[in-house]
Amino acid sequence: MEVTAQDLTHLSFAQKQRLSYIDFKLLFVGTVSRSEIVQHFELGLSAATRDINLYKALAANNIQYDPALKKYFITTQFSPLFEHDTRKTLVKLAHQISDGFDAINDTPFPVEAPNQLNVPDLFVVARLSQAIINQKPVNLIYTSLSSGSGAREFIPHSIIDNGLRWHVRGFDRKSQSFRDFVLTRISRVTVKYEQEVQPQERQQEDHQWTRIMPLQLVPHPKNIHFPTAIEMDFGMQNGVLELNVRAAMAGYLLRRWNVDCTEDASLISPEYQLYLRNRQTLYGAENLTLAPGYKASNE
Repeated sequence: MEVTAQDLTHLSFAQKQRLSYIDFKLLFVGTVSRSEIVQHFELGLSAATRDINLYKALAANNIQYDPALKKYFITTQFSPLFEHDTRKTLVKLAHQISDGFDAINDTPFPVEAPNQLNVPDLFVVARLSQAIINQKPVNLIYTSLSSGSGAREFIPHSIIDNGLRWHVRGFDRKSQSFRDFVLTRISRVTVKYEQEVQPQERQQEDHQWTRIMPLQLVPHPKNIHFPTAIEMDFGMQNGVLELNVRAAMAGYLLRRWNVDCTEDASLISPEYQLYLRNRQTLYGAENLTLAPGYKASNE
């Protein structure tokens, strides 16, 4: 039976949760049973049976019952009834985080992630979030590598994960410029609800943030003997991975993935598997000291 979006719109939120749980269990475990539904949602057997029957009505080709094992199994014709985003699902599995539409915490899934070495203070993050949503300035104490600890008046507009650590970006009244501050170096935040943000301090005036840069990443022409492996790693099309990134984020991405940004692909080391084919796109971007090997053409 073909499933359409209309088939799901009439369902309640709770029904969607239970059907998504069944869908998730079939897809990632391969089986689901009524007793698991009963235990997870604290239902009666008859209610769990109704959910199974509803799932079968919506996606009959996804599920088959084994009376000997008293379990429902995934079929070879399985097509997910719900969307399970790969990246989000891997993050949830690795960190055992459930959104209520999955079977995480029910099953020990074989997915691991590296330990997080720096974890920001929850209340720092919360107050910055309040300031961003309400468009208010904050007073904060920031400790930098160059000048130590000091008070700042700051207008945050975005919280950013650069792959290694968390930053907050916004307008710094001390330097009169848009800056990135590392969250773990912020020790105190006070939201100034009585103050207003000035026009030049708003996100739309952060030109490094609003500027979108097209990056063309290709297998490194000198370090890679079998470029097809790299093309598969990064889902390249015709040997190129095309990305659109904010200018303010380009340096972080290029450093994280060790992308050779030299003019002649001269970084000869196995760690450099990618090369930036259109390095001219970086002109005028900040944080290019982070881009491996990058030097402006006039340097």
